[in-house]
Amino acid sequence: MKKIILFTLGMLLIISCSKEDPTNMTEQTLESLDTQRLLSTKEINSFIDAELKKGNQDIWRNASAQVLWSAAVQGNEVLSVGFGNKGESFSENRSPRLLEIIENISNVVASNEKTTKSEAIRAADQILNVIDVNVTNLKTVEELLKLPGIRYIEPIGYAEYNKSLQKSAGCSQEGQNINGNDYRMISPNTQLPWNYDIHKIPQAWNYSTGSGITVGLIDTGLSANQNLLGSGFNDGVSSGRSVQRFGTYIDSIWWWSNNLDGPNDRCGHGTQMASAIASPRNDNGMPVGVAYNSNLVAYRGTSDVLLDDYHERKGVSNALRAMGDRSDVKIISMSIGWVFSIGNIKDAVRYAHSRGKLIIAAGGTSTSFTNFVGVIFPANMNETVAVTGLRDDGLRCSNCHDGSKIDFTLIMQRAGNSDRNVPVLGFNNGTRSYVGGSSVATAMTAGIAALVWARNPNMSREQVLDKLKRAGANYPNRNSKFGYGNIDALKAVQ
Repeated sequence: MKKIILFTLGMLLIISCSKEDPTNMTEQTLESLDTQRLLSTKEINSFIDAELKKGNQDIWRNASAQVLWSAAVQGNEVLSVGFGNKGESFSENRSPRLLEIIENISNVVASNEKTTKSEAIRAADQILNVIDVNVTNLKTVEELLKLPGIRYIEPIGYAEYNKSLQKSAGCSQEGQNINGNDYRMISPNTQLPWNYDIHKIPQAWNYSTGSGITVGLIDTGLSANQNLLGSGFNDGVSSGRSVQRFGTYIDSIWWWSNNLDGPNDRCGHGTQMASAIASPRNDNGMPVGVAYNSNLVAYRGTSDVLLDDYHERKGVSNALRAMGDRSDVKIISMSIGWVFSIGNIKDAVRYAHSRGKLIIAAGGTSTSFTNFVGVIFPANMNETVAVTGLRDDGLRCSNCHDGSKIDFTLIMQRAGNSDRNVPVLGFNNGTRSYVGGSSVATAMTAGIAALVWARNPNMSREQVLDKLKRAGANYPNRNSKFGYGNIDALKAVQ
């Protein structure tokens, strides 16, 4: 009994000595304990919400090492590190200074992650000044933040924000019945969507049909089951043009081994956008695209419209790089995006823009973010042309975003019925569907730009953009929410 009492007293003494009085703990000790904790996805999402509600879409710039580390660990343990001087998004010939920064990044990651330098780097771009590194240790992030020559550090794999939005966003493969009042028949046996007349697109065809211009589309690819975007691309009075398809989207199942998914659409959205841009003026009784004689290069860069995880962000960045390197591509249409900026895509947009591409991007279509996000990324960048949709009564379409970053608008929705938008080709042969939002507004604007450029093939991007502005309903003024407004395609090509 005596031994038991002595043992108990001894244990109490040990416990009391081991417990430090909280009143004697320094602020530094408390801070250290807090910042070592891995944050939950709920806490990370609260941080993102707070930044967005402040109007800050470059959210990770204000993030602490703890937030970045936690989001990286919760997002496939990968960080995207942009390096170089401010604004130095790309470099075709790396200077010794940039090579030294890369070496420093590799050393920090290898040292703290207890691995080799080659294993520390998950992916390295040869032109964009960004590398993806494997991270599990908080100290890795802390030391990376201290390195000179770092432009940004982002948990590019974090995909836990607003998961409710991410279920097949924008995807539809089902054909629909089209209201007979939403199109009229034109030769040779083609359906002309109802909103084309509003923008005077048929009249513009007397001057240009897009011939000789190549439009690049970055989206979910093209359906292998839609012949009019394949072997039937030259159908009816559409002739002498080409359609090409590529895949840069890294499949979520195999992305870690860099197996690229194919170029075929598994969503439906890319097929719809391609139709709005360049569906042939066919003799099959199907809807026609705005630039029905333009060439089309389609990249499957994403699985749906939301750029919410690593393989989609990487896929779109790679597609932009590839488009930038193509001399034939004049226009890039992007009816995709995300609610906050993504560093490697921002770098890729700037690269493509530096190569003279006219990049047209969707201003955003959602229910959750319309009131406080404004224009989404990458449409909010200075290097892109932002477009949103309107109803035929002149009001903003249901769920469309607007704001000071919008450059143009396009009427694409019936005021009396939000389900009656723009008729386009369906996912399968012989089918049609409606498509709406800023997505179709963007694709149709890209088609109008192709008409203008085909009419003026020697013009620069800036000159073509100026013609679009001068053809805007609000020109020479700029509306605070809708930019230069609706484009008169006839005026733009004349």
